[in-house]
Order: sequence, then structure tokens, then C-alpha cells
Amino acid sequence: MAIEQRGVDTIPEAERTSGPRDLVSILLGSNLCLGVIVFGWLPVSFGLGLWASVTSVVTGTLVGVAVTAPLALVSLRTATNLSTSSGAFFGVRGRLVGSVVGLLLSLGYTALTLWIGGDVMVGTLERLVGLPTGGLAHTLVYALLAALTVVGAVYGYRLLLKLSQALAVGMTLLLALGLVAYAGDFTTAAVPDTPYLLGSFWPTWLLSAVAAGLSGPVAFITLLGDYTRYVSPAKHSPKKVWRATCLGLVVGLLIPQLFGTYTALAARGGLEYAGPLVAASPGWYLVPLLLAATAGSVGNAGLMLYSMGLDLDAILPKATRARATLVVAAVATAFVFVGHFASDAQTAMTSFVLLLTAIGTPWAVITLIGHVRCRGRYDAEALQVYNRRSRGGVYWYAAGWHPRATASWAIGAAVGLAAVSTPLYEGPLLALTGGIDCSFVLSGLVGGALYAVLTPGPAKASVPAPETETETPGTETVPGVLADQG
Repeated sequence: MAIEQRGVDTIPEAERTSGPRDLVSILLGSNLCLGVIVFGWLPVSFGLGLWASVTSVVTGTLVGVAVTAPLALVSLRTATNLSTSSGAFFGVRGRLVGSVVGLLLSLGYTALTLWIGGDVMVGTLERLVGLPTGGLAHTLVYALLAALTVVGAVYGYRLLLKLSQALAVGMTLLLALGLVAYAGDFTTAAVPDTPYLLGSFWPTWLLSAVAAGLSGPVAFITLLGDYTRYVSPAKHSPKKVWRATCLGLVVGLLIPQLFGTYTALAARGGLEYAGPLVAASPGWYLVPLLLAATAGSVGNAGLMLYSMGLDLDAILPKATRARATLVVAAVATAFVFVGHFASDAQTAMTSFVLLLTAIGTPWAVITLIGHVRCRGRYDAEALQVYNRRSRGGVYWYAAGWHPRATASWAIGAAVGLAAVSTPLYEGPLLALTGGIDCSFVLSGLVGGALYAVLTPGPAKASVPAPETETETPGTETVPGVLADQG
């Protein structure tokens, strides 16, 4: 299979051969990994029991999917990734906001996936073959996972799609075996002796809903376009693409997260997940667990690394996608070592997802408002001005930036950061919210409201429509979400 040559340029219609089934496969297969499973452990580590953990994860995930899934329709229209597409609303240079947000999200989740997957691999290899644990073992395993991930990310979308299709079947079987493997311990499982992280039930439950549930879909706010840019709107309607996105995100996130809650309770993983998970595993499940840690981590981290390469390619137009991918792979691997040797999993994960959710949500809300206003009409050539190192076009605005859109995002993100509650930092606005983290709600509301007020009427992003229009394939309205017409 040839290495993908496309960066963030416009995908020609002839190459847009994927469909809704591929979208479901890639969202399901890539998420059935320990990097997503471990988020099901977070509620247990916060001191929540089974049903509190399940309800918080399910609620947060469904809310996140409702906000995130419509973003898939943007790249369906633009044939480029979401960060570049956001240039229609932020300006062709202002779209760098989306590129940086996407780069940070993908960087953190790549490092987390390699970190957790590597720790489980080392633990299982110790039990299977007596591999000595310690710094050298972790270093070698992390390096191996990173190298395998780089191969998939550099080869690009087609290879990652095939890998996700295989993982969708293989990882489902491995997780099904896991239900049997940990069933004996789970039937007598009690809530680990861990107090509520925030002192009482409801604040802790809400924290879990955001950190463990909502954060999953939010991680895809800049990634969905990486896949839907290869889907043709002439062959597949927006309604089908939206439904496939919702299905892929809901199933692809809830299955591994709830498996994580199940195994965390079975393994008594209150303060740590990887170690107790391996220790509680019966001998016959060690090999399947090792396969899950290896293949699942490569599949998930490969897609994240692929997205990082696209985002860096968007930031540095001179860099090729393959070279950009190698650079971000080295940075992500460095973050893995920092995470393993200098931090604990709960603190690092919780702080990362809450902070990135606060700054990413207003960008997503503004992009969605702009998409609704322009009714899905974009000037694909004008979106590529920055990539071609030229100037002008309908999205040039003020020197390539849309000042009011950028200011709306910045203020929304600042409000979100001021309202966040993490183990490392608490914002000053928490006193007004009763100590409850409402950062993603406030950041989205403030950023979206400011953008709506400061830029009234149809966005400049819309290309003038013909005087008379006839309905063409792919013009259906997504019920209750947005009108994607024209």
C-alpha cells in the first residue's frame, strides 16, 4: 500500500471513495483500546460505585456526541480537514487556532494511549515470561509501540482504515473474553476504599461526566474531518454521515469505557489501573490482554498521530505530512516518558482532559454556528490560500484572521479555564458555581454567544448561492441538529 500523499489539501472527488460504514469502522475499531478503556476507570478512582460510574459516563458521552457529531458534516462539504475548514469562520490564518487545539488534543491522547498500553504490556510480559520491570523495560516497550504507530500514521488513511476494520472485530472478541475473565472477581466487587474526590457525590459525579464521558467525543472535534473528507456528498447524504458518526462515537466510546469501569471494579483498581488489571487477570487471559494492549494501542495512537501530522502540516505548509508525522511522533513519545516517570495517571488524565475541553469547546461551537449560517456552502479554493502561501480570497478577512471570531474563542476559552477544577489547578469562577466544574458549558456558551452577537447575519464564509436551486443528493436536513443544504 502506497504512502498517502495528501496533506490538508482538497481531496479530489475521484478519491472520495469512503462511506458511512467506513466511518463507523474507523470510530469503533480505533477506540477499542486501553487508551479509551482507562477512562472507564476514572469514575472508580474518583470514588464512585458501579451505577454512578455508568450513569456519569453514559450521560457525558451522549451530551458530547450531540455537540461533536455535526462537525463531521463540515469536511463532508469542504473535502479538507476540520482545522483547515474552520478558516471559513476564523480566517485562513485564524484557522491555526483549530490546528493548535487539534495538535494538543491528539498529542495528549496519543501519549496516554502509548503510556497505558505500554504499562499493561510490561505487566503481562512479566507474568508470562518473567520480563524484569523497571525503566529499561518500559523504555523498550514504549519505543516499540511508538515505532509501530509511526508506520501506520505515515502510511496514512487507507492503511489506518483497514487496521480499524480488523480491530473492530478482533478487539470486540478480546473484550468479550475479558468479560468472562474478570467475571468471578466482579460478582463480589465492592467500591474501592476511595473517598469522593471532590468531597461529596454530585460534584464528583459531574466531574466524572465531564472528565470520563464528555471528554471522549470532544477529543474528536478536530479529528472527524480527517475521515469525512474522503466521503463524497454526491454519493452519501449528510443525514447518513451524521447517523454513522453518532453510531460510531456512541458505540466506539461506551463499549471500551464501560469495560474499563467493569474491570476497574473487578480488579479493585481504585488508585491505579494497569497494575491491578494485570494482577487480577487469570493466566489464560494474559495473551489476549497482551494482544489488546499492543494492537489496540497502535490502532488508536496511529489515528491520533495521523491527525497530529495533518495539524502540523497545516501550521507549517512547507512540511510534508510524512515529515510532520515523524516530528510529532517524537514529541508524543517524550510525553509518554514524562507521564510515566514524573506523574500519576489520575492527576495527569483529569487535568489534561478538563483543560483541553475548556479551550476546545468554544472552537467547536463557533465552527458549528458558522456552518449552519453558511448552509454548508464553502469556497474550497479560498480555504487553501494559507497552504499555498498566497493571500486574498473570501476568507482573508483582516490579514487572514477574523478578529471577532478569534476574540470570541479566546474569551470563551478564558472563561472555561477560569471555571475549571483539576487536581492541579482550580479556577477563580468555581466560587460562583458552588465548586462544580462547569467549564465546558460556560466556555461553549460564552464563545458561541459572543460569536453570534459580534457577527450577526450570514457568515461571510458562504459562497453566493445560485438564484434557483434544485435538490441534489446529500441535501437532507439532519433532524434536530442543523440544516446542511445546498
